[in-house]
Amino acid sequence: MPDIVIADPSLVVLVGAAGAGKSTFAARHFAADEVLSSDRYRALVSGDETDQGATRAAFGRLHRELARRLASGRLTVVDATSVEGTARRALIKRARAASVPAVAIVLDLPAEIVLAQNAARRPRTVDEAVVRRQTDRLRMSLDGPNPLIGRDGFIAVVVLRDAVEIDGVRILRRSR
Repeated sequence: MPDIVIADPSLVVLVGAAGAGKSTFAARHFAADEVLSSDRYRALVSGDETDQGATRAAFGRLHRELARRLASGRLTVVDATSVEGTARRALIKRARAASVPAVAIVLDLPAEIVLAQNAARRPRTVDEAVVRRQTDRLRMSLDGPNPLIGRDGFIAVVVLRDAVEIDGVRILRRSR
């Protein structure tokens, strides 16, 4: 099983469609106060973590908190889909401003598994069409001889493709 070595401090970006298991992964490997969740920020802004209309305001708050944490030298995990290159690059920009490295951990499970896990997340279920779009965008970021995600500016991109890999991961921290 893979060991993932992460500098402390650094930015860890969890990447994957809704239902891929990012929040579960974050809870298993990181302290709650290290994780900035887009769902949690949507809930703070609108009272409903599934309210996509609150996304812009939620990410504004998330980015401000991310900048504050990184500037103070604290390891920070962003739990959001981050399937779009623009979203990932905006996070990397914050890490660069704070002179900390950024690592991507991608949960790239088969679409049918992600859809089943999403359906089981009641009442936090995301529309199936949205999840399919997210899995398609993730494919575009990962596929090909020169994957887009590899050009975003992460110092490392770790792609986990099945439950056995995900369950077997160990996160090892290294002081900078």
